[in-house]
Parts: sequence; structure tokens; C-alpha cells
Amino acid sequence: MTAVRAVLLDRDGTLVKDVPYNGDPALVRPVPGAAEAMALLRSRGVPTAVVTNQSGIARGLIGWDDMGRVHARIDELLGPFHAWAVCPHGPDDGCACRKPAPALVLDAARRLGAAPAECVVIGDIGSDVDAARAAGARAVLVPTPVTLPQEVREAPAVAPDLLTAVRTALDGPWPGPARSGARALVSTAAHAAARTAIRTAVRRPS
Repeated sequence: MTAVRAVLLDRDGTLVKDVPYNGDPALVRPVPGAAEAMALLRSRGVPTAVVTNQSGIARGLIGWDDMGRVHARIDELLGPFHAWAVCPHGPDDGCACRKPAPALVLDAARRLGAAPAECVVIGDIGSDVDAARAAGARAVLVPTPVTLPQEVREAPAVAPDLLTAVRTALDGPWPGPARSGARALVSTAAHAAARTAIRTAVRRPS
């Protein structure tokens, strides 16, 4: 199995609590275990990037400066991250960067000096996993209240929380090379988290 040289993380719902179209750094709240997860990556010398859809820019709900202040706050609390890869487009804009398209993952990998196959993407919904697959990277899904049951079933690896996802990214176990349709490695705890999460699922476009 290819060694992990970089970890790419989704922002909302993965690193920080999901506040729809957030432009206020005062509302940034890391998810449980985020600080420990990032400390582990730093201790292992693994560079990190954030790959995030931010359609609030296209919708006129936030500006680039608003987003920049939010990202500065996340860097202050959890970083610094080596790169930020952002899609500012809406779901119907037909861009190449909005996840599940692979461009954000490819861009972040390039900026970190890693091949896509040397990267692991951690996210909370299927578009994060699909972007990783499309780019040739591996992926770990961390279910949240917006994660769909099918996304849990189809993920190549599932973790109950971010710290466990980072440990999986670094040390496995993995089912094999990144590929479409890989069998999910879902722990009992992850199954329980997913079942609890999907009871109140409300999907918002990011």
C-alpha cells in the first residue's frame, strides 16, 4: 500500500461544526477530537490541507474576506494548515472544482507535493469520498447528521470520529488501493454513530 504523505480534510462537519454559509469567525467550533487529530498529524510530520465547497460565495451570502476570516480562525484553533483549496461555485455552475469533482483534491495534493495516491481525504458526506476516488486518493468517512446510509455503506473506510479517522489514515487498516466500490471497513462504533446521525439528517448544499 502506498505510504500516506498528506491528509486532506473537509471543513464543515469534519473539522468544525457545520454552520451553514458561515462568515463569522466567532461561530467557529472545532468538532470533538479535532485538536488531538491535528496534533497527531503534526507529530508524524504529515502535511495537511482543507478541501471545501463554499457555495455561499456564489449565492452572495458571504464574501471572500468573510471566508478568509473564518479560515484564519480555524488556522488559529487547529492549524496552521499547509494549504486551503476552495470551490466558490454553486451546485449548478458546472465547475470542475466542486466536490465530488476531483479538482480540489488534485490541487491540494499538488500544493503539498504529494501524488493523489499518497493522500487520504477525510470528510463527512459522499461527495468527499467521491472526490477522493475521482482523484485517485483514499478516503475515510466520518458520519454526521447529514450523512446518508448509502454513503456509509459505500465508503471504503468509516470512522466514528475525526481522531479515529486520522489514525486510520496514518496506520490503516485499509481494504487495498483506492478504487470505486471498495468494501467499507466499518467498526461497531461507527455503525452506531451513523445510525444515530441519519435519524435527524437534513442535507444542506455547501
